[in-house]
Amino acid sequence: MSGIAVDDVLPLLARLAESRTVSETWATATAWYAGLGFSRCNYGFTLFRAANSLGDPDDALFLTTCDADYARFYFRNGFFARTPAFKWVQNNTGACTWTWVREAYLAGRLTPDEAETVRQNAAIGISAGISVSFPETSSRAKGALGLIADQGLTAEDVDALFAKRRDQIMAVAHMMHLRMIQLPFPLSRRSLTARQREALEWVADGKTTQDISVLMNVSAAMVEKHLRLAREALSVDTTAQAVAKAALMHLIFPTSDRPSVARPASA
Repeated sequence: MSGIAVDDVLPLLARLAESRTVSETWATATAWYAGLGFSRCNYGFTLFRAANSLGDPDDALFLTTCDADYARFYFRNGFFARTPAFKWVQNNTGACTWTWVREAYLAGRLTPDEAETVRQNAAIGISAGISVSFPETSSRAKGALGLIADQGLTAEDVDALFAKRRDQIMAVAHMMHLRMIQLPFPLSRRSLTARQREALEWVADGKTTQDISVLMNVSAAMVEKHLRLAREALSVDTTAQAVAKAALMHLIFPTSDRPSVARPASA
């Protein structure tokens, strides 16, 4: 990559690294990708993948810049899990364009179900793009990004663009993903309240119910209520499970609640 290209992407990487919420991180990255010709982006991340499942969809983070109808179709109806691109990211780390999908389809190497997803996508103008599968430190975690080429961009166009700007595309994707997984997970169910989070934090600190009632200046019964509602929000049976799950999802001790540090004025 040339020095000019590096200078072009460095400020964006800094903004991503300093972003304070998942939505801010997502908006920053996808605005850049839109400028390259990928205004439709899909991202997914789970901490609870099993051998044959991504786990409870409510525990996963799914983001998209596609319209609401396609988002419901792609994510909630499980369409994504049937696509060749998704199966690729499940079993690989790195990135590839979708040229191989087209070639496999034309050669008859896809399963009937996979081939049907290719036809359905093509019918709504989705035929070229890029898949990024992120390396993870846990066998249960998995994250991936799909960049859908805008109308008018061919598979050949995407291949040429990826060959020219692969390093930038991957740098932005990795910084976005690394920042996302450091931030509190937005729950698709009811979010934890500040008091529920505080009660869980005190449990994590080894405090008893009586200790917490004093620290929070509420009754022991109210502490139990906060913990019960936290368990319900997290869909777990025990408070220990709630603490573990909330910690994994960065829902307790969140750094995003801390005030921003003022930057020194430029010289």
